Amino acid sequence: MAIATDREYGLFIGGELTEPAAGEVRELTEPATGALLARAAMAGEADVDRAVEAARGALDGDWGKTSGTERSRLLHALADAIASNRAELAELESRNVGKAISSVKAELHQAVENFRYYASAIATIGGRANPIGGSLLFYSLKEPVGVAGQIVPWNYPLMMATWKLAPALAAGCSVVLKPDPQTPLTAIRLGELAAEVGFPAGALNVVPGDGPTTGAYLVRHPGVDKIAFT
Repeated sequence: MAIATDREYGLFIGGELTEPAAGEVRELTEPATGALLARAAMAGEADVDRAVEAARGALDGDWGKTSGTERSRLLHALADAIASNRAELAELESRNVGKAISSVKAELHQAVENFRYYASAIATIGGRANPIGGSLLFYSLKEPVGVAGQIVPWNYPLMMATWKLAPALAAGCSVVLKPDPQTPLTAIRLGELAAEVGFPAGALNVVPGDGPTTGAYLVRHPGVDKIAFT
């Protein structure tokens, strides 16, 4: 399919595309040809603040109240959406990264399976209660760690995003994902697809940006409870 080269991809915060506070937008070119592919918004510190606030709000609100059964349904629905949009995502990833379409299709298959695996694994998440004698009872309770900040590189942007997103969302965490500023397009589309299948606003936020600025600020943000990066 043809990818529109005049599209400007916004940040994905609080369930919708939004403009960056500082107005920074970068032109993304195809590595294979040097031709313009798209324009993408770049997040600054104020945008990371907004994304973390949205993630915390989701955790304290609708997303935090979502049952394991519903999270499983949503992860399966997102896997279905990736599969249904396979052609678009494959072309977008191939042209943005500069990778053979055959390789990208294999990665997309893995991305779908990542969500399906963790959607099924949700049924295994649970606490334990064991009597230890007398009137004493030992029990454990598993809870989401909170807001997860996730940073992925340029070379496998969609597949590596799903490696991090699927287990975090399965556990009930909300996520602020920072893709590489050169290859953010499929991550932004993933945020859009998550909203389309019913993920509550703020459960998944996508803020492309540079490592020394956006990434560093995300890592040290006091509102982030856990960091994952590759």
